Amino acid sequence: MSKKPLIYFLCTGNSCRSQMAEGWARHLGGDRIEVYSAGIETHGLNPRAVAAMKEAGVDISHHTSDLIDPDILNRADYVITLCGDANDKCPVTPPQVNRLHWGFEDPAKARGSEEEVTAKFHEVRDAIKNRIAKFLEEEVNQ
Repeated sequence: MSKKPLIYFLCTGNSCRSQMAEGWARHLGGDRIEVYSAGIETHGLNPRAVAAMKEAGVDISHHTSDLIDPDILNRADYVITLCGDANDKCPVTPPQVNRLHWGFEDPAKARGSEEEVTAKFHEVRDAIKNRIAKFLEEEVNQ
């Protein structure tokens, strides 16, 4: 059996979008893939991201906010940046690494009522889920 593809999700603070992406990839990809997430900085887990994922049946409360690990970066089959900042500041990856950029709005920057902010988290959560499901179908299930 060939080795499992390693997918590394990167964002600025590894608190929200990359955490949701890691959670969805683990949930949808199961043991067919190896998944990590990290940031250029560590901002801790966003409690709203944890709550939004929990409502969708995915527990990311045990995740940690981690800095980019050069070893994982160099072993990755796919490095997927989820914000422009990470895309611009991500260290150079070896030629064999597939670099992808999926720009998602940062729900942590949402303003308005509690309902409006929660709705933004749900919107981004669901958009990330759909993008990962499509990616797994196209790239992993071959």
